[in-house]
Amino acid sequence: MKGNNQPGQNVVHYNLKARAREEMLKANFLASFEPEIAQEISKLPPDGRAENINRRDMRNSLWSSIDNSDSQDLDQIEYAEKIDGGDVKLYIGIADVDAFVPAGSATDKHAGTNTTSIYTGVINFPMLPDELSYKRSSLLKDQDRKSIVVEMVLDSNGNCKSSSVYATIVRNHAKLDYATIGKWLVEQGDEPDQVSGVDGLKDQLLFQNQLTERIHALRKNAGALHLQTQEITPVLDGDDIVGLALVDENPARELIENFMIVANIATTRFLEEKKLPSLRRVVKTPERWSKIVEVAKGLGFNLSETPDAKSLSQFLTTRRQADPSTFPDLSLTIVKLLGSGEYVVAIPGQPDEGHFALAVHDYTHATAPNRRYPDLVTQRLVKAALQGLPNPYSTDELQQIAAQCTEREHAAKKVERTMHKVAAAVFLSKHIGEHFDGIVTGVKDDAVYVRLFKPPAEGRIIRNAQGLDVGDKVKLQLVSTDPEQAFIDFARIR
Repeated sequence: MKGNNQPGQNVVHYNLKARAREEMLKANFLASFEPEIAQEISKLPPDGRAENINRRDMRNSLWSSIDNSDSQDLDQIEYAEKIDGGDVKLYIGIADVDAFVPAGSATDKHAGTNTTSIYTGVINFPMLPDELSYKRSSLLKDQDRKSIVVEMVLDSNGNCKSSSVYATIVRNHAKLDYATIGKWLVEQGDEPDQVSGVDGLKDQLLFQNQLTERIHALRKNAGALHLQTQEITPVLDGDDIVGLALVDENPARELIENFMIVANIATTRFLEEKKLPSLRRVVKTPERWSKIVEVAKGLGFNLSETPDAKSLSQFLTTRRQADPSTFPDLSLTIVKLLGSGEYVVAIPGQPDEGHFALAVHDYTHATAPNRRYPDLVTQRLVKAALQGLPNPYSTDELQQIAAQCTEREHAAKKVERTMHKVAAAVFLSKHIGEHFDGIVTGVKDDAVYVRLFKPPAEGRIIRNAQGLDVGDKVKLQLVSTDPEQAFIDFARIR
């Protein structure tokens, strides 16, 4: 693998998959599954281990999933219906991964070590083997699956009036993707083939979209922050990178985001009612609030001197409308100043710090047990409650799990960020000397950082950067790339 590409040199090929494995090992992740895991899975019954738990048959409900087009590890499906009095019932079906991954098994130990699936853009490192997360425990289309359903009654304002959790058998009737459904919800034209081919699905999705708008409005009024950080993904042709793409926000993504938030809250409240501890997902009140106030003031907006999510939400909404092109970079600044999320153990009856950015308390992670270990642990707590069994974890065990999940999540994000930068450096290595338009995203004493509009890559301005400030739009010439160091260097064109 070669780096530091100078003008006139082209990187013909770079083994991105090998580099991804290197980054995994460097961050102390397990990059492959131990042989005993395959042996363990082969001994499982096709539908998972036998359990003494009552399951409702909900296969005939019009369930569907919305995820990335290439996703096979389908964790949740959704369905909603109107009930008397103007209220609605929202059902979120969650894959029963615990049925295939017993606590303490070799598979569980692997999952508990990595604690998350890692998506590098060039190769995925799933938390669970493909035989499970892509097949047997995935809520695949037209397959009967074990599930845990979170049922919520929502009023006309999106408030959750009541909720319940129970075990089921479900069937996903349509595997949908964000891009297709998001575009259709915006344009409101003829429904896509994947929708028109299922009776009643068009009306179901439109109803779900109306429902998520209620929830979003409720969250916004409570002060939930609408942040827009850009996610870049490489476009591959075989093993070679041929482009860079942005993962766009759209109504389909917002629909799933809102549904998962209310389902996670309902799950936490279920465990609270059962007097069981839980793993909570928290973003603490930001310690660097004064810096956030300073950033807002520089853009003509006065925030309160004490942390206040609602006023910050109003500031972000104003800036999003005033300057959409720089809003992703402002969002990234605010995200960094808010601080990272973490997992903590909550004991019933004790106060919860809550999730500042979501403007909610009683928040856990429960809806992605194929991809995140905290969700699998939460599922075991839920199933113990449903079966009247004792708490499967001690407080000390949960605290150790919370610490491991927090540390590994941060490490996983670093691996993913590094690989996105490496991929961008490899792609642009074939464009040395070419001109691009971009925007300044950061200014430090020793460096000025820039993001290109197309392709959406980030790098440094190493020549003629004097006098530039964040938000300035610039014309650039690509000087060099270094995939090994994940560097992309530009000169400003005067």
